[in-house]
Amino acid sequence: MTTSTVSSLRSFLACAFVISAGALLPAADVDFDRQVRAVLSENCFACHGPDDDAREADLRLDLQESVANHDGLIQKGKPDESELIRRITSDDPEVRMPPADSGKSLTADQIDHLKQWVASGAEWDTHWAFEKPVKPAIPNIDHPSIQNDIDLFTLSKIQAANLEPSPEADRITLVRRLHFDLLGLPPSIADVNAFVRDESPEAYEKLVDSLLASPHFGERMAMYWLDVVRYADSNGYHSDEPRLISPYRDYVINAFNSNKPYDLFVTEQLAGDLMPDATTEHKVASGFNMLLQTTNEGGAQAKEYLAKYSADRVRNTASIFLGVTLGCAECHNHKFDPFTMRDFYSFASYFADISEQGVGNPAAYPVVDDAANQRLAEFNRTIESLQKQLNDTTAEMSEAQKAWEESIATALANRPQLTHWSMLGPFPHDSFDTEFEPTREPVDPGAIDVAAEAGGLKWGEKPDFVDDKVHALSGERQSWFLYREVVAESEQEVVVSLGSDDGIIVWLNGEVAFQNTARRGAAANQDSAKLRLNSGKNQLLIKIVNDGGQAGFYFSLNGSQVNESLAAAITVAAEKRTDEQKRIITSQFQQATPELKSIVDQVAKATADRDNFQKSLPKTLMTVSTKPRTIRLLPRGNWQDDSGEVMSPTVPTFLGDFGLAADAAERATRLDLANWIVHEDNPLTARTFVNRMWKLFYGQGLATPLDDLGAQGVRPTHPELLDYLATEFVDQNWNVKALVKMLVMSATYRQSSVVSEKLKAADPYNQLYARQNRRRLDAEVVRDNALAISGLLVRRIGGDSVKPYQPGGYWRHMNFPTRTWQHDKGENLYRRGLYTWWQRMFLHPSMLAFDAPSREECTVERPRSNTPQQALVLLNDPTYVEAARCLAELVAESSGKTASEQIAWMFQRATSRQPNPEELNILRAIHDKHLAKYRADEQAAKEIASVGERAVSSGVPADQLAALTSAARIILNLHETISRP
Repeated sequence: MTTSTVSSLRSFLACAFVISAGALLPAADVDFDRQVRAVLSENCFACHGPDDDAREADLRLDLQESVANHDGLIQKGKPDESELIRRITSDDPEVRMPPADSGKSLTADQIDHLKQWVASGAEWDTHWAFEKPVKPAIPNIDHPSIQNDIDLFTLSKIQAANLEPSPEADRITLVRRLHFDLLGLPPSIADVNAFVRDESPEAYEKLVDSLLASPHFGERMAMYWLDVVRYADSNGYHSDEPRLISPYRDYVINAFNSNKPYDLFVTEQLAGDLMPDATTEHKVASGFNMLLQTTNEGGAQAKEYLAKYSADRVRNTASIFLGVTLGCAECHNHKFDPFTMRDFYSFASYFADISEQGVGNPAAYPVVDDAANQRLAEFNRTIESLQKQLNDTTAEMSEAQKAWEESIATALANRPQLTHWSMLGPFPHDSFDTEFEPTREPVDPGAIDVAAEAGGLKWGEKPDFVDDKVHALSGERQSWFLYREVVAESEQEVVVSLGSDDGIIVWLNGEVAFQNTARRGAAANQDSAKLRLNSGKNQLLIKIVNDGGQAGFYFSLNGSQVNESLAAAITVAAEKRTDEQKRIITSQFQQATPELKSIVDQVAKATADRDNFQKSLPKTLMTVSTKPRTIRLLPRGNWQDDSGEVMSPTVPTFLGDFGLAADAAERATRLDLANWIVHEDNPLTARTFVNRMWKLFYGQGLATPLDDLGAQGVRPTHPELLDYLATEFVDQNWNVKALVKMLVMSATYRQSSVVSEKLKAADPYNQLYARQNRRRLDAEVVRDNALAISGLLVRRIGGDSVKPYQPGGYWRHMNFPTRTWQHDKGENLYRRGLYTWWQRMFLHPSMLAFDAPSREECTVERPRSNTPQQALVLLNDPTYVEAARCLAELVAESSGKTASEQIAWMFQRATSRQPNPEELNILRAIHDKHLAKYRADEQAAKEIASVGERAVSSGVPADQLAALTSAARIILNLHETISRP
């Protein structure tokens, strides 16, 4: 070995290992991916991995060719002759590795595995998750518990460990488990009894099928999916403003309920707007791309935030659908997986066509589904039919219109002529009532001289104060005078339309012709007055008196029944009129003709109804495609550095493009990306989804963590089972319900969660799945469970987000603008937790207490804590106090039951089983103690029973209801009540 090669190895030895004196393992027992690559990844890749900037000694231990190119580093079959092995035995602290300051060390077993790997030929395999899954051979096992192929894979591991699976759970546990897992709701007593009594062999499968067919299945699945895609009702950044997005949630619910194939589900979300003949549903689904956090902060840099949005989509899309940490390559090549910065920014280029602004709330669009389109079509048919009646001109109507036009022309010839307005003011005042007195004026209404001063002010011409338009007057608590001359050809009566803020007086030729006060903003046609004009010149004076706020006035002369648009059109010779002028004349003739006005009014009403219906349609964020903006590779992720290469949309090269790139004649799109993600040859997509589904029903993933199937993740406990499920999922056309049914039909799923001492000692973390995992319900389901038990739950599917009870002042720190939480009334108080308003910065405190995420980022697995705060929420949150009272009312109103019978019924409704004697005695003792207390304190009894918006039953004595409520509060707080068995 050359001196330079030896020298270059010194830095590599940060990953070297001390030789173990133990005997080598049989070659067949060394698993490269789990026992070699995992060790190299954890201890070596930071300095000898994919990141060019951090790499030392020009050595990559993540690539076989790099290791092979370092001559003598590894001598296959000869660990003692390998330079790596020989040099790590040195006693020289400058040579021996890993260095003390590296913080890295290996166990003796890990060292033996690496030695054995070299001894057995140093064979190299691609990381398991980056190889397309191949359906494995199904183990051949005979066991009485087997229900489907899943059991064969789990049993093979269990038996290899000399263990036995746990027995099947009792039927009450099974029905309760299935209801929580598939619906997120508890079974009723009737549900439990029906299943327990059904002794047919297909009873369990019938129950599974019925729950999968329930519309609440989609809600249960949506709870998880909304965590994954970071769904929220607020923007997240800065002032965390609200956004309109709930129709996307409805899309997700409907997708799971209708069993939409997962590949289509993915495609619609990533590129629904680009699909051929994109429907409203596709566009609603594309709101997925808009679920990231955005800002409306005034001082934010648009370019910076566009870079943030771009990185967010790469990071989260890769995590959501592929289960990898591509986001780690934003500033440098990934340190552990083969993802490069080029992969990151090429991936970002797929989303460069999304129309958005760096600073500002994204636009929401109306959701016009099939039902809405049908309703709009009905409106349009009605309008068209009425319009046809108007347009079907008869000979009589033609003659009538001709005569009407002649009358209008005559009226125009006699129309009074108006001079420009002149204005005097403003005049401040202290009292509106005093200022409005007509006799208290700085001018003489009967002798106006605009050339002379009045009240110390001069008149000024206002040619911009045109008629038929509202004009603002500057100032508050002031008055103004407006004057003009009206010249009439003959004595006549005219009608004027007026508008004012807040009082108006009109003088004609020195006499008060009209006056009115109204606290309002000025608008058109608020008042109407008749004026009797003299032949010749008439003096018109108007006073506007303001009492606060914005002042203004409006004036229109309607005496000739001719507005300006009609006057302009009708003075044009008939043969020279434009289509618009003809339309104006015909429209106003129809308005003026009694025989046609009713139809005109019907058209107006139908048009208004249609417009109001359109305004009532829900709105949501959608993806709108535009010309792609330039995406550059940002050195060190610096959004201000434009020196990087311009990137075009491509997928990570090491995973393969599956021939999709060769088919693309133009720039690749999000639709191409979606097709690549759901391609049957993509090694990650199916594995990622089935792994997460396994977690939902078994408590933990086969591979962990759920969002990193890369080198830093833990190899699957059952790799063959994971690949079997992934290939089966694709083979069944990405059928989600079929996958779920397979998971819950297995004997592995049906096992008891009670752990024996032997199992606890042999497999404390249940990695063999020799039992089920008992766990606390998710935050939303904890609340849904209480509402369902109490009879309060409103089971309506879909719709806007709702606001249940929340502590006062919780939003006191929300600014720009400041906001307060106003809880809903009526049914919305009792909707499922899935529909609770999700404020990212101020997540509902009850949700927060039970570990719901803020959804700022993709969350594939919630933490599960057990804190005193949770017990306090269950005892004191108005939701649970009210639920306890309503549960008590359900049983208290039934006659002929003792207190013990009532308590037992509440217990069974909450836990699906009867209490044992000790449990019942404890609850009865508490009930009796509280009954005595409330009999002595009637006010306290009324207070505890009056929590919440639901009216209290008048048929139950307050002390009895309060005592039963106390017992119910304890029952709702039980660990068993809030746990999935």
